[in-house]
Amino acid sequence: MTGRTYVVEEGNRLNNYAIEPKMYVDETQKFGFTEYAELLNGRLAMIGFVALIALEVLTGHGFIGWLTSL
Repeated sequence: MTGRTYVVEEGNRLNNYAIEPKMYVDETQKFGFTEYAELLNGRLAMIGFVALIALEVLTGHGFIGWLTSL
């Protein structure tokens, strides 16, 4: 069975097979200092910085002062 996705059995019965998927290996790095990880890290740092400024504006205390009042 080369290149075909079916086999003709005795009595001319057609037997279909599923097409086997092509295998590939993804060589890209999934962890460490990748471009995506650094973009995500920078965006989360910006969100945290803005959240700390908003906390200081709303409470009148900085982050350390807010933690000591808990």
